[in-house]
Amino acid sequence: MSGEVDDRSADAVRIAALRRGDERAFAELVRELDPGLRRMVRHYVGNPAVAEEVIQETWLGVVRGIFAFEGRSSLKTWVFRILINRAKTRAVRETRTVPFEEPRASESDDGEATPARDRFPASLPTPEEALLGEEARRRLAAAIGALPHNLRLLLTLRDVEGWTAEEVCNVLAIRETNQRVMLHRARSRVRAALLPYLRWTRGTR
Repeated sequence: MSGEVDDRSADAVRIAALRRGDERAFAELVRELDPGLRRMVRHYVGNPAVAEEVIQETWLGVVRGIFAFEGRSSLKTWVFRILINRAKTRAVRETRTVPFEEPRASESDDGEATPARDRFPASLPTPEEALLGEEARRRLAAAIGALPHNLRLLLTLRDVEGWTAEEVCNVLAIRETNQRVMLHRARSRVRAALLPYLRWTRGTR
């Protein structure tokens, strides 16, 4: 709880600075969030030039919208929402957008929280298997890349970027239950794709 209060206090200080036109505060925000924004935009826009335009439009949106920001979410969440909205708009123009969809009620997953042993990082190679690390990374990237867009984005945010469930739900506008269902599904599919390779590496030792 105290961590959440500290984050809100830090956001309040930063927002006040941005509203004063503090260039240092803006530069710090860009330095902190820009790498993640660039990784995020690639999930929506494939053309590098268009992706760069989306990034610039996002930061322009931050500058123009900071006075209207009501603080209902974290500053980070708000900035990423701006990016996603602009990226979706540009992706429609580029005719390559894939909407983010929550799982339908008819699907089989029960939405229960996944136990610790079911978390995606548990499927990564052991230290011994890390001797084949480059191949493992290539196969892991391929397995993630083969996921449907919504699952790939969610898995990337949670297990690669390290976002919390709350942050992901806020940015992607999905319910917590569905976030758990989709994350479980994504981790399971990646684990299943890697299983033959992991069995082979164990068999070669």
